[in-house]
Amino acid sequence: MIKYERELFKLIKDRMVPDLEVSELQMSEYDCYSIHLNADIELKCRNKHYDDLVIEKYKYEKLILRSEKFGTIPIYINSTPVGVWSFRLTELPEPDWSERRMPKTTAFTNNNMIIKVVGYYNISQGKNITDLLGL
Repeated sequence: MIKYERELFKLIKDRMVPDLEVSELQMSEYDCYSIHLNADIELKCRNKHYDDLVIEKYKYEKLILRSEKFGTIPIYINSTPVGVWSFRLTELPEPDWSERRMPKTTAFTNNNMIIKVVGYYNISQGKNITDLLGL
């Protein structure tokens, strides 16, 4: 099971996208990018498996805006204990959005609960890249 985004990043870089680079800004709209693929990529690691994977509207909109402005491909990659799925956001319908009470951050120490606007993509809408990563 991949617990941390840095582990997921390393697997993707080592096994699929050799030119993958970390975004320069810590609180960027995306986690990494590939010039070869012309892609901005958001990574998420979940400790529990869900068939419907959550994406924050804020992150979704930032990726889509970058895509429209710079012509990049916005990609959302999500790992769970069962596998890893990749979603090309411009090839999918926009999720239905709803408000949910969630921790402010998942990777940092601020676990205060806030309201977030989120949507979901079912794993059937993505590409299962688990085998490509050698998992």
